[in-house]
Amino acid sequence: MSLLSLVILLVIAAIAGSLGQALAGYSLGGCLISIVVGFIGAFLGLWLARLLGLPEPFPISIQGETFPLLWSIIGSALFCAALGFISRRRRVW
Repeated sequence: MSLLSLVILLVIAAIAGSLGQALAGYSLGGCLISIVVGFIGAFLGLWLARLLGLPEPFPISIQGETFPLLWSIIGSALFCAALGFISRRRRVW
């Protein structure tokens, strides 16, 4: 894998992570956090897709490395929603 393909994968992960954060309505941080959330979302989304037997509709392939774009966005949204649910303060009346 060349440096250019790694940078392209990082940019795609950042876009998927930021879209997942936007869908969940909970932002964890800046660009580097979006990259991490995108990769965590890819792992989580692929795991859920394989568990449920769902296909991979939009894989992006760069020099033999595939990145599951749709499952990354869905996994990122689920991950951010779970973190937002856990970490948000509860109102006490």
